[in-house]
Parts: sequence; structure tokens; C-alpha cells
Amino acid sequence: MITAAEALDTVAPFDPQHDGLARKSQELILGILQSSAAPFSRDQFTPGHITCTALVLHPSEPLILFMHHHRLHRWLLPGGHVEPSDASLSAAAAREAVEETSVRLDPAFAPFLAGLDVHGIPPKKSEPFHLHHDLIWCLRAASDAIEITDEAPQVLWASSSDFGRLQIADSIINAIRRAESLR
Repeated sequence: MITAAEALDTVAPFDPQHDGLARKSQELILGILQSSAAPFSRDQFTPGHITCTALVLHPSEPLILFMHHHRLHRWLLPGGHVEPSDASLSAAAAREAVEETSVRLDPAFAPFLAGLDVHGIPPKKSEPFHLHHDLIWCLRAASDAIEITDEAPQVLWASSSDFGRLQIADSIINAIRRAESLR
């Protein structure tokens, strides 16, 4: 089980560089990790909870894996909630990527934290509006094979020239640029 202390050790040294969105998100994520008794609980709506996202690099082309989210109706990186069985925060992101897109990940690639993003999630059924305090992990695919799933009715590899058409959020674009500069 992942602890808040382990997450603090990952998030505190993260350098957002000149990215004001990531800097503010870092402050909020550090706050939840320092003050919440259950920062990973999907049932904690105030102030929200930690989630993990997978920024998956194509194995040979300058492309990023995106999915069209079934409920939010927008193009996003795969990701979601941290589960008690996840061995690490990067493993949570990897698990979500595989579940949502059936991507096969390269086990030789060392995942690294590429971004931070706190964003709102609209209410649904028994969940009120809440915040996802998201850690964006860079991973690399072992092949270009991906599949649609119930959670991702559309999946694709996109280049930077596609970001405008897909309406990719600035926080994701900033994480992609950071990942490309660090790999």
C-alpha cells in the first residue's frame, strides 16, 4: 500500500520549471498529502483525492497515447484512482493505461513524474463535484497496439500537431513538453 509519506517524497522534489499550473498543483497536492488522513481514498471529496495519469510515449514515433473519456466527453491521457493493491504511484498510472487502452508497456523504461495537475470532476450519481490531485507519469509503450474499451470508446496516438484539434488541456501539453525534455 502506498503511503502519503512516499507520495510526499515524490511530489516535493518535482521541479515545475516555468509552469505556473504545475507549480500551483504541486502546492495543492503537497497540502492534501500533509493534511489528509486518506489522500488516496476515492470516497474523500473534500478536498479531493490523489489520482495517477499515464503519459504514454509511442515506442518509435513522436506520438502520445490519448483516449476519449466516456463520461467527460473529451480527449485525455489514461488514468484514474490509486488502488490499495498498486505497488507504487507509477504502477497505478500503468495499470490504468492498460485497463483503459490495452496498451502494452515497455518494462525496460523507467517511469518518471512528468507533471502535476489539480482539476475538477463534475458530480455524478452519488459523487459530488470534487478535485483530482493528479500525478502525471511518463511511460513508454512496447508496441503501438491499443484497443478501445468501455472506459475509452476511442483511443489514438496523437502528435503535437493534433493537440489543438483534440482540445488537449494546457496542463497535459506542459507535461508532454517536460517529458520530452527529460527523456
